[in-house]
Parts: sequence; structure tokens; C-alpha cells
Amino acid sequence: MPDPAGSRLTIGVVTRNRPASLGECLRSLTALGETLAEVIVVDDTSDVSIDSAFADLPPAIADKLRVVRQNGNEGYIVGRNRTMREASTDYVMLMDDDAALIEGGAIRDAVRLLDDHPRVGAIACAMAERDGSPWHPATQAAPVDYTCRVPTYIGFAHILRRRLFVELGGYRESFHFYGEEKDYCLRLLDAGFDIVYVPSARVIHAPDPSGRNRSRYVRYVIRNDCLFALHNEPLPLVLVTLPIRLGRYVSMTRGFDDRGGFMWIVRELARQLPSIIGSRRPVSWATVRQWRRVGRTWPAFPQRSET
Repeated sequence: MPDPAGSRLTIGVVTRNRPASLGECLRSLTALGETLAEVIVVDDTSDVSIDSAFADLPPAIADKLRVVRQNGNEGYIVGRNRTMREASTDYVMLMDDDAALIEGGAIRDAVRLLDDHPRVGAIACAMAERDGSPWHPATQAAPVDYTCRVPTYIGFAHILRRRLFVELGGYRESFHFYGEEKDYCLRLLDAGFDIVYVPSARVIHAPDPSGRNRSRYVRYVIRNDCLFALHNEPLPLVLVTLPIRLGRYVSMTRGFDDRGGFMWIVRELARQLPSIIGSRRPVSWATVRQWRRVGRTWPAFPQRSET
């Protein structure tokens, strides 16, 4: 029986040096059935061939697959933006290459939720083990088991409205690595849209150790958290939160040597500050209050059509 949701979902995956994980991710997409319109894989300058991931794919995936190559280590944020610009559908599900679908029903339900609620701009999925069991509630977009509004989603698997994403400027490419979801979601809230977490939409997240570096992770987390404040927070709030965000570097590097890391962050912020000052578009105080309230209370999302 044809899927009532129709072929209206693009899957976008940015990958680098993880052919085995990528292959598992792509094969899992058969769960979507006719809802799947196309698959866009962006290879972010892999040092090893990822072609083995495309071998023996089911025709339902292979026939809808398009591979885009990045040759200058542009990063996954650039790859995700490109996917969103080039997708042929208005709904796009972005997945990490070490994520995989368990079943398609909950994803189709999430697409219907977007149909029914035009002021929902993004859907957050839940992280799950390979056996389908969810990760600990504290690791999810919200520590609850009901569909709710959230301030942001986890980038491993999320569904977006393509036109809205493009209109709002997409992910901030100056971040390069990490933190782009929170930055986009704050702008999404400021534009009057909701982010909804659907805990039934469980997606496997099996972190692939390839390419992971603790020092790099901490540096970008702190730098981009500061950039988030500089770009988005109204005065004088940004002057209060910036030292607090910088101070988190100490606790995050406790137990390992990241020599030179703090000064790298400071230099990076100083380098970007002139362009930020010229382009700053802080959100409203009402949005700041909403962001904090939603992150404290996880309000249940009404399951009724909006007009």
C-alpha cells in the first residue's frame, strides 16, 4: 500500500573516512519506503575511499543516491548547508554517517507532524542503541518521554523545513565544527517557529571513533559557544555570559593536557570579532526568555492541527 506521506523526504549525510558506518546508514534507509525521495551524500574530503559504502545497496537506495565531493576540508556544516540548498523536497532529514534508522513509521509520523503544524520548524529525534533501546534521558534533546517543545535538537538526526532553513541563512559556516544546531534553533525561535522533540522517533547512534579528537572537540565547543553569544545575545547579556562560557574551558580540560588551547580560542574570537560586530543581529529578550523557559519545563506539544 503506498505511503500516505508520499515521496517527500530527502536524506542528507555528510561523511569523512567512515565507509563502514556510512554503508550501514544508507542500507537502513530502506525503512522509509516510498517516503524517501532522494539521498544526498556529501564526502568531506575523505583520505580513504568511501566507495565500498555504495556497493550492493538496495535499488531503492542506489537509484535515489547522489554523491557530492568536497575537496578542501570545508567541514560538515558546509556540507549540510549544501545539502539543504540542493534538496528537491521541502522536508530534509540530516543524519550523521554513524546513525541508522530502526524503522520508518516514526519518521513518517514526524513528517505528518510537520504537515499538520506549519509553525514547527524542526523535529528532534531520539538517540538509540542498536537494539532500539533509547539512550539515557539526560543525553537526549529533552529528558522526558512525551512529545514536547525543546530549545534545540541534537544534530545526529533531525528533520528540517528546507525553505525556512534557507530563508533564515542556514547553519553558520564560520562555526566549522560543532554548535551550529543551537545557533540555528535560537534564530528559529526568534522567527516564531517551534522545535519539537519526538521521543518515539528513535534513530541508532553508534559513534564511530574515526576522526574524533578530544582537544579539537573542547576547543570548538568553547569557541563556538562564545560565538553563539556574540552573534545572538542582546546587550548587556552577552557581556555577562561570555566570561562564563570561556570559564567552562577549565572544567572541560580537567584531566588531560590541552596546552595552548585557551589562547587558540581567544585568538579565534579576536579574529572573528570585527566581522561579528558588523553583522550582529541579536535576538529579542522575549526569545531569550522563551529559550530558557522551554529548556526548563519541556512543555508538551499539542497534537492538534494549527491554522
